[in-house]
Amino acid sequence: MSSDKKYWIFALSLVLGTGLASRAIGDDRTGTNGTQTTTAAPQVGPEYVIGPADSLEISVWKESDLDAKVPVRPDGKISLPLLGDVTASGFTPTQLAADLSKRLKKYVDDPRVTVVVTAVNSRRIYIVGEVVHTGAYPLLGNMTVLQALSGAGGFSPFASLKNIYVLRNQDGTQVKLPFNYKKVIKGENMQQNVQLRPGDTIVVP
Repeated sequence: MSSDKKYWIFALSLVLGTGLASRAIGDDRTGTNGTQTTTAAPQVGPEYVIGPADSLEISVWKESDLDAKVPVRPDGKISLPLLGDVTASGFTPTQLAADLSKRLKKYVDDPRVTVVVTAVNSRRIYIVGEVVHTGAYPLLGNMTVLQALSGAGGFSPFASLKNIYVLRNQDGTQVKLPFNYKKVIKGENMQQNVQLRPGDTIVVP
């Protein structure tokens, strides 16, 4: 098989593999009037860790007055009837439900609390620079740099595709991870196509 044919097969596989991610990220970015929209929660697993800007639905069995739909504030806390401010960030939904049940025992006999994540907004990455659509994007699953870029609407004519990089906060220090788009799209330097983490910023100079 010729090298040209291998290249086009590889490129096609990337397009097909990232199409769903592209549509999913695009749906979240902005509404038709240009306003920011929220990310409808996927079926988050029991291991999902709640973070700032997520939205939660709290329900207490047979105690409808204590039910609440609340956002997680930037400080990681939520405000609830009887309990006031309670830390939610850093807990899984199951852990938070157990914590709230324990706290409510002072006021309710045998409280049974359910916590549902209704909107996932804490898991975001950012794309800036010479792309058609800059801004915040939801971090979907094991999204890579290439998959994230596929949802940015393409590059501007001035984009330096060999000098793209990811800015990441790591142990309190900002690190710069290089990404050569032209190499990666050819199947080279694939170690640069890292899995993204919440808060990563992709810069297209």
